[in-house]
Amino acid sequence: MSIITTPTTSGQGGPQRDPKHAGRKQNRPQRNGHQRGNRRRVEPIFYLFLVPSLVLFTLAITVPGIIGIFFSFTDSIGIGDWEFVGLTNYIAIFSDPAILQSYLFTFGFSIVTVIAVNVVAFLLAVGLTSRIRMKSALRTIFVIPMVVSGIIIAYVFNFLFSNSLPSLGAAAGIPWLESSLLANPDLAWVAIVLVTAWQAVPGALLIYIAGLVAVPGDVYEAAEIDGASKFQQLVKITLPLVSGYVVINIILGFKGFLNAYDIIVGLTNGGPGTSTRSIAMTVISGFNGGDYAYQMANATIFFVVAIVISLVQLSLTRGRNAL
Repeated sequence: MSIITTPTTSGQGGPQRDPKHAGRKQNRPQRNGHQRGNRRRVEPIFYLFLVPSLVLFTLAITVPGIIGIFFSFTDSIGIGDWEFVGLTNYIAIFSDPAILQSYLFTFGFSIVTVIAVNVVAFLLAVGLTSRIRMKSALRTIFVIPMVVSGIIIAYVFNFLFSNSLPSLGAAAGIPWLESSLLANPDLAWVAIVLVTAWQAVPGALLIYIAGLVAVPGDVYEAAEIDGASKFQQLVKITLPLVSGYVVINIILGFKGFLNAYDIIVGLTNGGPGTSTRSIAMTVISGFNGGDYAYQMANATIFFVVAIVISLVQLSLTRGRNAL
């Protein structure tokens, strides 16, 4: 007797396919015309709304910037005739001690102020989101400096540093307070950091409050059950969960402090001497002093440095979920 083997058939009389291959075919996304039609299409009206902003940005920022870079290769004083001088202005900048001092002061001031602002703002945010009374009223009080003009704040603190504090130091017998901090080349930058941080803390505070409010309360309840102290919760839970907000404040703060101008003008006007002159002050003073092309080269270098810093910050934060 011979045994004849026949292929296994499906219930419809056809040959049964391999389940693996059948599964692969079933899992393939079906791309039909309906799905292609569901792709989001930008309406032309949106481009129409974009045109006014694009035109204003181009006329107010892009075109003047290109013109300024062009004149940085000339000997122009801002008006009148000019001639091309090539890289002469750029070469001279790297041997100019006044400009190098302005870069050193600006970056040192920005780093110290960013650290001070974020530490104070974070601690205040933790306190203002805890179980204390009058939280809303205190938040309003701490946000007030953000809505006051920087130059007004600078003039008020100028009076305090020049008159009130020396009088207090003389009455209390504190020698280093008897003279104005703004007149001391070694301590004037400290006063600028204090005033700038006083104005910048509210903005960072609001961002940190938004981050702390978004942290689920169940996480802290679980940590308390496990016996974690308040400090351990702060270090092991709060800081990691709001790290994205810390990155945002550092980036925004550092970029803003690099352009410091109004508070420095109101406090020291770049003095004593040139010890507190920022890059922005150096560029603007050159424009007013008939050194247009030279300071345009300085502004171009500063622009390139800012672009490099932005790229480094983006590379360090790439792949992280900031919020």
